[in-house]
Amino acid sequence: MNDEEFEERRRKLDEALASKRPRDPESEQGGKGSASGYAMALRLSSEFIAGILVGTGIGWLFDRFLGTSPWGLIVFLLLGFAAGVLNVLRSAGMIAEPEDGRKAPDRRDEN
Repeated sequence: MNDEEFEERRRKLDEALASKRPRDPESEQGGKGSASGYAMALRLSSEFIAGILVGTGIGWLFDRFLGTSPWGLIVFLLLGFAAGVLNVLRSAGMIAEPEDGRKAPDRRDEN
């Protein structure tokens, strides 16, 4: 076998392997994967912090007007933490979004 035949076989094998190989979306984007990862991290962290801050603010106002210090702040801080975690899980796609209140018809076999 000479070098030309070897190169031709190698080129055909490379083409066959390239068609079977799964495509990598990060390599096609030109390295934009890390930038979108940072954007997602910033979005998720802001969702979490916003939930905590809103809960803390509501608790502080609750205590201020009703004189229940520090119980309103503690309760609403914990509720804000839970809401922040729930928002992060929803944004990350780990749990489903809440439905709009309508129930789907029950699909049971009638046999």
